[in-house]
Amino acid sequence: MKIKGILPALVTPLNSDETINVPVLNKLIHDLSEQGADGFYIGGATGEGLALRPGERKVLAEAAIAAADKNTPCIIQVASTVFSDAVDLAKHAEKAGAAAISATAPLFFSYDEDDVYSYYKTLAASVHIPLMVYYSPAANFRISADFARRLFEIDNVTAIKWTSTDFYQMLRLKDITNGEINILNGFDEMLLSGLSAGADGGIGSTYNYQLRHIRGVYDSFAKNEMQKAAEFQTKVNRVVSAFSGEPVIPFSKAVLECMGYAVGNAAFPMKRYSEEEKKRIFERVRPCLPQI
Repeated sequence: MKIKGILPALVTPLNSDETINVPVLNKLIHDLSEQGADGFYIGGATGEGLALRPGERKVLAEAAIAAADKNTPCIIQVASTVFSDAVDLAKHAEKAGAAAISATAPLFFSYDEDDVYSYYKTLAASVHIPLMVYYSPAANFRISADFARRLFEIDNVTAIKWTSTDFYQMLRLKDITNGEINILNGFDEMLLSGLSAGADGGIGSTYNYQLRHIRGVYDSFAKNEMQKAAEFQTKVNRVVSAFSGEPVIPFSKAVLECMGYAVGNAAFPMKRYSEEEKKRIFERVRPCLPQI
């Protein structure tokens, strides 16, 4: 299975006690599907998976898969600081109907390539669905094209979420796997660059509230309308520039709140905005958003 297109890294709507707000989750998935989402990435960095209790992560996975159309793939991010929890979440995701699981490299401690290889090999063996490696330098482990190719040789490892600006390595990875590895670009502001370097689509945070711009980049590129794709990428980047140093998850939640989605605050201890601060954020970003 090759996953292509535009997949929002879904924001996780939370109640005040940090349980999943399922009705708002359902509405967000429905609306993004109507706007052209090709799938959803659930419980990743934007989705705060690592900050949520394992039981809530299971509720999130089940609810998201149930809300999405049966032909719309949901990729469930299962990494945890406790490996047995990651395996448990992976098995649960498969049972719930996930198209694939995904995981960052193991976190915080120092690991070498053999350690990380064993981690992905064991995690992949725990399920019968594809595993998408989640590469982000924020996980404090660098994945080169050569190491990614080694991971690609593991049964079930079919894809990588490439949240890196190193497009040289992405190009090499496509080349040394004969174009077979499934790559999803991770940085919203570099979607066009990632597609040009061989990515099959994109997964991103701002897709939650500017999907039409993102869709424009992808669709224009697919039609070889490069000038139009660049114009859409410029629109995407205006939204990204409106962050002005604000933390991505609280910022995104503030924007969605002002758009009428009661997604709540980010999980403690992430920044929490007052209602006035949310309004100021939205006034800053609103002129850059697509008309919905």
